[in-house]
Amino acid sequence: MLSRIADSIYWMSRYLERAGDTARLMEINLLYLLEAEEDMSEGDKWRPLLSITSAKTAFSGLYGEEQITEGRVLQFMTAEKSNGNSIRTCLRLARENARIARDRISREMWEAINELWLNVDQQLKTPLHPLRASQFFSTVRSEVARFHGLTTTTMMRGEAYGFYRLGTFLEQADMTARILDVKYHLLLPDLKLVGSALDYYQWAALLKSLSGYEAFRRKHHAGFRPMDVVEFTIFEQEFPRSLAYTVKRVRRALADTGITGKQRSPAAMEQLEGMLAGNSAEQIFSTGLHEFLEGFLVAVAALNQAAQADFLDTHMEEP
Repeated sequence: MLSRIADSIYWMSRYLERAGDTARLMEINLLYLLEAEEDMSEGDKWRPLLSITSAKTAFSGLYGEEQITEGRVLQFMTAEKSNGNSIRTCLRLARENARIARDRISREMWEAINELWLNVDQQLKTPLHPLRASQFFSTVRSEVARFHGLTTTTMMRGEAYGFYRLGTFLEQADMTARILDVKYHLLLPDLKLVGSALDYYQWAALLKSLSGYEAFRRKHHAGFRPMDVVEFTIFEQEFPRSLAYTVKRVRRALADTGITGKQRSPAAMEQLEGMLAGNSAEQIFSTGLHEFLEGFLVAVAALNQAAQADFLDTHMEEP
């Protein structure tokens, strides 16, 4: 298949997944604020969202360093055109890439993503009010999940499907690592609060952000020990958003895209898998969770660059 079509399918899935993940983060943060400590400043409540999405610099350039408010973050993360990771921008780019690859995706997929974009674009023509924000985020998240379901049941299996899955699972791995890293370094303001009610709600919010709260509670009945949460979100093979699960699916997706004969992607894939092989939560805590997650994100970026070089930047002829 033409590399420009492969590139469009890959980024269609990444941008769509990013929009859904951002909506989930915003929705959970709104719910978390109801349970958070009253003495937390508005900036402390919303700053982690900007850190997770690497948007602090862009936000500060637009509003100023110390101007973090609920209304501004809602606007910036949902509708701001200058924010490359806003929900509106991600859905616009996902829809544009889907349009380019229309002959390789199903009619149901195109109709779903086109309808989602049109609805979101219409809703965000006016500022998103906090009172309707939760419903908006829930709708975006549900529609992204519906698109994935339609893709699973209507898209032909082959190289195109492999690029779709590669983009989806790489984006999930990246987001899981970012959320876990920010929780460990930013969400807990004081080490003396470890084990407090605030700490409890933050770990619970992290798991809810990954749609893993109920699954974690079924497996662990003794509360939210940081070691258990890290073990679950990194190594649990049955949890769909754990790093171990997503990396395994990335490997399968690469095989579907035709990895045989390529050089960069297999090496980058081995490096990513090596971050998890023979490792454990105890070892990661002893050497540094932040350092591990930072290295994992670098490995994800390296695989993205390798895939671009092997598959997406080299224009191939249609057979």
